[in-house]
Amino acid sequence: MKQYMKLLSVLALGLAMGSCVDDAILPYSVEKPENVAQYEYLKDYNVLKSYIDRSQHPNFKLGLAAAVSDFVKHGVVYETVTTNFDEMTAGNAMKYASIVGDDGTMNFSTVSSFVDEAKAAGITIYGHTLAWHAQQNLTYLNGLIADKEIEVNPSDKEEKQDAYVDYSTFTSYPFYVMGYEPVFENGCLVSRYPGEWYQYFVADQIPTTIGQTYKLTAYIKGSAPGTLNAQFGNWGALVDRPLSFNEDWQEVSVEFDNCQVESSFIVFQPGTFEGDINIKWLKVTHSETPTVEIYTDVLENGEMVVGKPMNNFIVREHGKADVPGTILEGQGPDGKNCISITSISAAENTHDTQFFITSDKVWEAGEQYRISFWYKATAEAPCETQCHTTPGSYFHWAMLPANPTFTTEWKHYETISTIPAEAAGKGMQTIAFNLNADKENGHTYYFADIHWETVEKGNTIPLTPEEKKDTLTWAMNNWVEGMMKATGGYVTAWDVVNEAISGGGDNGEGFYPLQSASNVSADDANNNFYWQDYLGNEDYVRIVVAAARKYYADNGGTEPLKLFINDYNLESWWDGNKKAQSLVHWIEKWEADGVTKIDGIGTQMHVSYILNESDQKAQEDAIVKMFQILAESGKLIKISELDMGVVEKAFGTGLKTEDITYEQHLKMAEFYRFIISKYFEIIPAAQQYGITQWCATDAPSDSGWRGGEPVGLWDSNYNRKHTYAGFADGLAGK
Repeated sequence: MKQYMKLLSVLALGLAMGSCVDDAILPYSVEKPENVAQYEYLKDYNVLKSYIDRSQHPNFKLGLAAAVSDFVKHGVVYETVTTNFDEMTAGNAMKYASIVGDDGTMNFSTVSSFVDEAKAAGITIYGHTLAWHAQQNLTYLNGLIADKEIEVNPSDKEEKQDAYVDYSTFTSYPFYVMGYEPVFENGCLVSRYPGEWYQYFVADQIPTTIGQTYKLTAYIKGSAPGTLNAQFGNWGALVDRPLSFNEDWQEVSVEFDNCQVESSFIVFQPGTFEGDINIKWLKVTHSETPTVEIYTDVLENGEMVVGKPMNNFIVREHGKADVPGTILEGQGPDGKNCISITSISAAENTHDTQFFITSDKVWEAGEQYRISFWYKATAEAPCETQCHTTPGSYFHWAMLPANPTFTTEWKHYETISTIPAEAAGKGMQTIAFNLNADKENGHTYYFADIHWETVEKGNTIPLTPEEKKDTLTWAMNNWVEGMMKATGGYVTAWDVVNEAISGGGDNGEGFYPLQSASNVSADDANNNFYWQDYLGNEDYVRIVVAAARKYYADNGGTEPLKLFINDYNLESWWDGNKKAQSLVHWIEKWEADGVTKIDGIGTQMHVSYILNESDQKAQEDAIVKMFQILAESGKLIKISELDMGVVEKAFGTGLKTEDITYEQHLKMAEFYRFIISKYFEIIPAAQQYGITQWCATDAPSDSGWRGGEPVGLWDSNYNRKHTYAGFADGLAGK
C-alpha cells in the first residue's frame, strides 16, 4: 500500500483543539519514505475553502457530507468540516428512517443537537432529505395504508381464541419457573406462598399480532381474596395488569392493549400473597369483526363518467376496428349515465356486433365474481354471453348462468358465479355480449352502472386510492412539520425530493417516468416506499414542496428557502443525458400548476475515473453536456454528492484503494479538477449554489458505500491525497 506523509496527528489535535486540519505537526521525527517526494507538495496547499474566489462566486458554498455522530464529538471530523468547508450535509441523521419509529413517533433530538453545533461552529446545513423512497420506515408507512377493519357495531364482534390451557391435563410443570414451582392438585394449578416474593409462567408461545388487544380470562379462586400481577408479552415488551380473585370460583378477565410482539407468554406474580391460588383453566382471546363477503370492483369507470377512461368497455363490429361506445349523460335509470351500442343487421352473422367488458385482472379458476348492470334495448331481443381471454381470442364459454333478455324498459341484472376450471392460466378475461338483431334491422342496446367484482371472505377491506393519498399526505405533512420545527429555520436549503426519476422507460412524452414499485426490481419494491405511487406523479412533489414552504415559515424561517430536486446519473453518456433532460422536463410539469416553485437541481456525481481512454472521453463529454442542460434550466445548480473511484472500463468493478498506482491517483486528481472547473465555466455565477464532497476519506473495506475504494480527498488517517490537490486546483480555477 502507498505510504503518505502524515499531515495530521489525531493525538496532536486532541491536545490542541485550536489547531486546524492539516496544520498539526507530529511531535516526533520520522524517517522519510522513498516516495515521500511525490506527496510533499501537498503540504503547501491551504484549506479547501480558501481557494474560492468569493467575488466571482459570491453565493457558492463548499460542503462536506459527514456523520452527525462524528461531527458532534469535536474531533477530526469536526475539524475537517469547520476548517475546509462552509456547509455540511448529514449522512443519515436527517433521513426518515433515522427519526420515525414503527409506531410513527418521531425523535428529532439528534437533529436539534446537530443544528446547535453547526450554529456554534458558524457553518450552514444542507438538508438531506425530506422525501425519498429509500430509508423509510416501512412498518409504519405500510401500516398506515393497510386494509382497514370493516366497521360494525362493537356488540357484533366475535371473540377468537388464541390460547387455552387446561391445567387438569398436567401432571408436571411444563413452563418456566423462577424459584418456587407450583403443583397440580385436583385438576388445578395450585401455587402456595413460599415465604418470599415469587412468580411463575402460566402460558407460553401464544401467537399474537402487533397492535392487537388481547383478553386474558382465568377460572380462579384463592384461599382468601387477593390480587396478583399478570404480565403479557415477552421480556422485551411486557404489559402488566392486576388480576383480582376471591374465595369463590369465578372467571376473571383483564385486557392487554397494543401488543408489541408476535409470540407471547403470561407470567403470574402473586408477590407476597399469603395463601393458596387455584386455577382450573386459562384462555387468551381477541375480538374481531365477523367475516363477511367483500366485493372489490375490477373495472374502472363503470359509472360512465364523461372524461374518465373507458378502457374496460369495447364495441366491435364485424370487419371494423374496435371503438368505444357512446356515453349518454343522465339517460340511464335514476339519472345515471349510460353507454349505447347500435348493432348492425344480422343478415350474415348474429354476432356481427359485440360489446366487451374487459378486466385487467388475471382471474384464476374457482374464483368467485359478481356482475351487475342495468340494461335495455330499442326492441325486445335475446342476448348470448361468452367469456374470452381477450377480445377476438375465441377461447370462450358461457359466462353468465342466465343470459339477459333485453326489453324496452330498464332492468337490473346481478349474479354471483365462479370462473370455470377451463379458465386456468388463460390470463385476462373478457365478457362478450353478442348483441343479436333481426335480419333487416339493427337495435340500439344500453348499459349502465356496470360492475364486475371479486368476491372474498374477510373482515378487512383495502383503503381506496383516495383514502391512501389522504392518509399519506397527512403523514408527509406531519414529517415535514416535525423536521422544520427541529431545525427552527436554520436549514435554508434542502433536497426536497431525492432520486425521483427512473433510468429507463417512457412516460408517454419521450422522457423517463418517475421511479415506482412497478418499474424497479422486486427487492427494491419490497424494501422501499414509493410515495409517488400513492400521491401521484405530479402531486407527490407539489405536496412536499408546499409542506416545506409552509412549515419552514411557521417555524422561524426568514431567509429565502431553496428547494432542490436531487438525482444521480444525470451525467449519463450511455443514453445521451436523457435522465438530466427528463428531470428538467418533470420540473416543468411540477411547476405547471403556477404555485409550485423548485429552486434548484442537485446532481450527485458518484463518478469513477475510467482507465479506458475512449470511455473516459465519452464520460467527460457527457458531464459537459449535463452542465449545459442544467444551466439552461435557469435553476440553481449544486453538485450534491461528489466522490470518485477508478474502474478499468465503463461499468466495471471499482479498484480498491491499495491497488491504485501513483499515476492513477494523478488521473483522479485531474478528473476532479476537470469536473469543478467545468462547473464554474458552464454554470452561470447566479446559478452556482455549490459543491459537496460526499466522502472525506477513503472508504473502509466494510463500508456499505463503495467499500474499500479510494473515494476521499484524504486517506483513512486524514492525510491529504493527490485528489485534494486536484479538487483545490478546480476551486482555484487552474
